[in-house]
Amino acid sequence: MGSGIVKREIKLKHILFLKDLTKDSFLPDHTFNNTFCLFKSIDEIFHLIYSNKKKSIISYDLINNKKIVEIKNAHKIFIQNFRHYFDKINRRDLIMSLSFQDSNLKLWNVRNFECLLNLEKVYISNSNLIFSSCFINDNNVIYLITSYQCLNFPSEPIKLYDLTGRKIKEFDYLLKEITYYIDTFYDNKSKNIYIITGNFGKIISYDYKKNKIYHKYDDSDKTEHINLIINDKEKIVKLIESSEENIQIWNFHSGKLLKKIKINNNRIYSIYLWNNDYLFLGFLFDIELLDIKNKKIIKKLIGHNEKVTTLKRIFLPNYGDCLISQGERYDQIKLWTIKL
Repeated sequence: MGSGIVKREIKLKHILFLKDLTKDSFLPDHTFNNTFCLFKSIDEIFHLIYSNKKKSIISYDLINNKKIVEIKNAHKIFIQNFRHYFDKINRRDLIMSLSFQDSNLKLWNVRNFECLLNLEKVYISNSNLIFSSCFINDNNVIYLITSYQCLNFPSEPIKLYDLTGRKIKEFDYLLKEITYYIDTFYDNKSKNIYIITGNFGKIISYDYKKNKIYHKYDDSDKTEHINLIINDKEKIVKLIESSEENIQIWNFHSGKLLKKIKINNNRIYSIYLWNNDYLFLGFLFDIELLDIKNKKIIKKLIGHNEKVTTLKRIFLPNYGDCLISQGERYDQIKLWTIKL
């Protein structure tokens, strides 16, 4: 019998670039997070949803390698963000699309790409741009929650809408704190919902039911926080986020900083957690693989021509586990097979 101590070794089976998935994808400058979305629909179709310079919404079949539908001029201004949500009650796949420069949010039924909701001027002031939005499930009732980048005062609160477009409430206690990014986390243990936002200098979590701030994950480096991941697959719920050249890992429920990893590279534009042990990091021109425990970059993926804005994972029957990445402007959406 051995000592029981297992030495962890880094073994990369392979990371292989397969192909560009698109020829027409386009993102305007200063775009980040959820610039496309991936999901297996209730109809058993593996969808890639993205946009192009014609302001179209395009659904691409990842198995049969073809466009399913293109909704031309889906928005008046370039589309920056997408979110997917499976509505269990009505048994349907929903897509949210967002164009922040005109503060416009739309909701679509994936089965026929009918537009179910068109929220125009979510933020009234021309100084407030809607930067991020997501779905929130409260006792099987689905809502949309929005955040903004405040360029000048007056600022506006975070807003909550139902799927008919009726404004349910405004979160006044979030006033002046919100920029860039919003997401939600449902904690299975406490049965509670948290709103999480990215800001200059900190990440903030809010207790949705108690209607108050839960924690401020305060960064001494007053930089932009534009990426966050909740990892609830381990004993401690962890909040993983990036602030320009740093990766920071926090105990979500205590607010304690667990680990800070300095990345000697350019600014980090996107992150994706892989099997708890690795982080894919999107930079200008490349993607790098970080071993979290050893704080080391162990692989570089070359192929992008711009800032890598979004990284996502999907399992495809014909390829296995895959990473899909997108770069800014005319840089295309790329498919990589990953075995770690």
